[in-house]
Amino acid sequence: MEKKNYEQSKKLDNVCYDIRGPVMDEAMRMEARGANILKLNIGNPAPFGFYAPDEVILDMIYNLRNCEGYSDSRGLFSARKAIMQYCQLKGIPNVGINDIFTGNGVSELITLTMQGLLDDGDEILIPEPFYPNYNTMVRTCGASITPIPTCPEEGYHYAEREKIEPLINEHTRAIMVTNPGNPTGVVLTDDEMKMLVDLAKKHDLFLIGDEAYREFVYGGEPLQSFGSFVEEAPENIVVIDTVSKRFSACGARIGCLITKNKELLGHALKYCQSRLSVATLDQVASAHLYTVGPEYFAAVRDEYKKRRDTLVRKLREIPGVIFDCPKGAFYLMAALPVDNADTFQRWLLEEFNDNGETVMFAPGAPMYATPGKGLNEVRMAYVLEAEKIERAMDILKKAIEVYNAK
Repeated sequence: MEKKNYEQSKKLDNVCYDIRGPVMDEAMRMEARGANILKLNIGNPAPFGFYAPDEVILDMIYNLRNCEGYSDSRGLFSARKAIMQYCQLKGIPNVGINDIFTGNGVSELITLTMQGLLDDGDEILIPEPFYPNYNTMVRTCGASITPIPTCPEEGYHYAEREKIEPLINEHTRAIMVTNPGNPTGVVLTDDEMKMLVDLAKKHDLFLIGDEAYREFVYGGEPLQSFGSFVEEAPENIVVIDTVSKRFSACGARIGCLITKNKELLGHALKYCQSRLSVATLDQVASAHLYTVGPEYFAAVRDEYKKRRDTLVRKLREIPGVIFDCPKGAFYLMAALPVDNADTFQRWLLEEFNDNGETVMFAPGAPMYATPGKGLNEVRMAYVLEAEKIERAMDILKKAIEVYNAK
């Protein structure tokens, strides 16, 4: 019987989350054969000494029996109330419980926001390089990313009115930024945030702030949120937040959407009702996580800074690497002195090791919308222990020398 070919949707053509794609599959096969891979490719803190507070884990255990049913599609009341109180403590004004929805992590919340905002042919401005899943989220809406250009030589800074405003046209629906930045570690100043708010108001755009890494800034700057501007631009501001990175609980897929825009919340509710509810147990945990005191963050922040400083120091020992010291999050973006970072990564896995060890990073090209950009760039997550970061950079330095000598 002749096999029938089924026409596939083209919305996911050229979409691949390379951080979990074929290269990761090859790494897992190598580990199964006994290879030791020092992984700088993904920001998953829990395996490397970062843990959620013990009292929260105990609270989850005590509440297991109470978590067997669905919650409200908008989110568990106790979780949304805890988020509201967190906003009050952080100086985010006039956020009520009905302005908050919980979701299955930042990824789902950005997806439902995109579904509520974007139609075929619409455009959204995002600084590149960006979190690669943004590409998937936008493309599945039939829309496209208009990239705000940056470069490693300028530390990936993008928040300049003269750089952004000419990109706005009749198809532009929103500006979306990650602050602090993934993958670059760039942290916006208060004036830069105000400029973006002003642009959103002037051109009647949504301004979406992905603030998954808000607590992780290393220069003593006050914690900032686009939610601080909600009174100034209540119809424009959308804040996306999560417990995953902040509390080293990436497996607890809980995030929140905060906005005063009732029309957007109405669209989001349709999506939320179609997936019934978010995991109740995870929401119980998140309600308690949002009450954790500042001493927890101070200790975690200090440890991330130590690991960042180790990575920066060791990278500066490698000739030809271009990067800027990241001010926040736990990622560093760099241009390596190689022809193609993806080819180099595959070579590292398949052909190179140093005493049985090799290193893995996230190639930069999938984090760009502009074809041909980022080919020799990589993102490194400094969640590994400091001594492992030192070892990884020693391996990388040696590997670059061998690779370029071929």
